[in-house]
Amino acid sequence: LRYQAIERCRDEFPVRLMCRCLRVSASGYYDWSKRLPSTRQLDNERLLDRIRELHEDSRGTLGAGRMQEDLADAGEPVSLNRVARLMAEDGLQGWPRPKRRGQRGRPALTPPGVRNLLERDFTALEPETKWVTDITELKTRQGKLYLCIVLDLFDQRVVGWSMHHRQDRQMVIRAVQMAVWQRQGSDPVILHSDRGSQFRSGDYQRYLAANELVCSMSAVGHCGDNAACEGFFGLLKRERVHRMTYPTPDAARADVFEYIERFHNPRMRRRVARKDRKLSALLQPSVISG
Repeated sequence: LRYQAIERCRDEFPVRLMCRCLRVSASGYYDWSKRLPSTRQLDNERLLDRIRELHEDSRGTLGAGRMQEDLADAGEPVSLNRVARLMAEDGLQGWPRPKRRGQRGRPALTPPGVRNLLERDFTALEPETKWVTDITELKTRQGKLYLCIVLDLFDQRVVGWSMHHRQDRQMVIRAVQMAVWQRQGSDPVILHSDRGSQFRSGDYQRYLAANELVCSMSAVGHCGDNAACEGFFGLLKRERVHRMTYPTPDAARADVFEYIERFHNPRMRRRVARKDRKLSALLQPSVISG
């Protein structure tokens, strides 16, 4: 550390004077300064360059945990502590999650025959088995804009979404339509939502029944029953919306499209591909040499 302090200040003060003040030998400092960087130092510099690229691509939103995931996706297996240390030394940090007070809403009646099929089990072993949907509000200088998404719990991808200046049932149905159009199979899919009037409407319920979608709804006063959607909205707003000022609804639409289709969904695809590679490696039979 003393040698490093001398190196930083060598253009401002005489080297030998600093060596005397810090009680180190000048010859020892010059020997240290001539040493080549170690392999570990070179690897840290290369890794830090990659971290800076990913951090810039995410517009400064990735913290150490998600940065480690993206590095693993890019073929850079590295520990979380190492990533956190390199980011801290370079002054890089993710976008912090704001603390907010909980909000309570009025309980709403559930359509006949509809119950909570998920029971807060947000795991899905296969795609197109469990979907969740919800609505959130975005602000622009020309008024409010609403976003409805359909999220596949298997890989956390947004498989359907729509935006409108009114949060009506048609906006919700358009988001579900987009998910249905992209669906590969024909087996029934659970589609979970809260008890908003849009999801309780007759048009929405009839569309679900006509497209092999099994309606599931949260319990009364339990917002955590749809935590998967709330988690995505939290990421979207923390990493993009709260850092932007949208002059028009069209600007907000373009930015949300870029976040979902060019940032979030590709990351989720890479994460699933990484898990598949790990599973394949574990399932491969070990080769015993004769």
